[in-house]
Amino acid sequence: MRSIGPLHFTEFHFHSHRHSIPSQTMAACSSSILLFLLFGLLTIRSHKSVRALTSPSDIAALMAFKSAVKPSSIPSWSCLASWNFSSADPCSSPRRTFFTCGFSCSSSDPSRIIQLTLDPAGYSGTLSPLISDLSMLTNLDLADNSFYGPIPPSISSLSELRTLTLRSNSFSDSIPPSVTSLRSLESIDLSHNSLSGPLPKSMDSLTNLKRLDLSFNQLSGSIPKLPPNLLELALKGNSLSGSLEKSSFDGLTQLEVVELSQNSLSGAIEPWLFLLPSVQQVDLANNTLTRLDIEKPSAGSDNNLVAVDLGFNSIEGNIPVNLASYPGLSSLSLRYNQLRGVIPAEFSQVQPLRRLYLDGNFLSGKPPAAFFTSETALSGSIGYNCLEECPASSQLCVPSQKPVAICRTS
Repeated sequence: MRSIGPLHFTEFHFHSHRHSIPSQTMAACSSSILLFLLFGLLTIRSHKSVRALTSPSDIAALMAFKSAVKPSSIPSWSCLASWNFSSADPCSSPRRTFFTCGFSCSSSDPSRIIQLTLDPAGYSGTLSPLISDLSMLTNLDLADNSFYGPIPPSISSLSELRTLTLRSNSFSDSIPPSVTSLRSLESIDLSHNSLSGPLPKSMDSLTNLKRLDLSFNQLSGSIPKLPPNLLELALKGNSLSGSLEKSSFDGLTQLEVVELSQNSLSGAIEPWLFLLPSVQQVDLANNTLTRLDIEKPSAGSDNNLVAVDLGFNSIEGNIPVNLASYPGLSSLSLRYNQLRGVIPAEFSQVQPLRRLYLDGNFLSGKPPAAFFTSETALSGSIGYNCLEECPASSQLCVPSQKPVAICRTS
């Protein structure tokens, strides 16, 4: 708020030959001036009582945050450009000119910053370790910018943090193990960065975490024991290796989405994965998996499996007929593996099945005739196999089958 400068009054010159101002009039003027000054002071005090003054530690943290961003990367129209600490207080209101966006203050304690949510303006810089001084922060979102360097370990001081979103930046180095001490976290999205190294070993200590997305980084090593209340797990597009261990997924009764494609996972896919009580989507495409073991869901179980993608692996053997026992399965991809044998007729009897990709294997025999009836709504491909009598008129048979010479020698 602007300060009120000294009041200036016009100087009156009185001359003996002019009419003098009566003393009663002078007294009335003085009373009016005093009343005006008193009203001004009361107004100033009243404004101070309704306007929040941001906590000094929060102001210092915001200043440090902005100073770590390259000035040349702050567009004039952006949120950060409006952060002018010499002209306004961050949490004061209304914010028509300064501090117009990029953060929120608490309604219960208007002196504290609770959200730092930047606009995607292309900001470039590092994340200041002093971000930890925003101790009441519940949401940190810097997505779709160009921040780089490590994620500061001091972030572990943000004990109230529920959402951490650093998606689509250029953060590098490993994920600080201290992140796992943020027990209030419900969502972590660090996807599309340059993070490397293993996942923190104590991920399972994040007992409130519902969503974990670390996709499209350079993370390596095996999958540790995961947080028990996860709904969504996305680790695709990394360099994770080793086999899928049941111990990593123990107790995940709410897990609905498993996205682990484009890694270097190997070994067998065991029955427990598809029998997780809430799992709906499993994507393990583009790994080096070699075996697929499937068990039928138990009678009367409320299995929710809808979509499975195991394409572009090295899975050998026959297509597991037990996959056709999952009552809600509507999309299945086993394309470009090393599968042999016939296509089980049971797959033509799965009513919800709408998308089926078996192309690029070494499947033989005749495909189920029901695939090609007018009643079927099946899409996908069973092409580039060693099948007999696959109707050329059907889109399912595109591309054409492998040359006989390849099928004979395989």
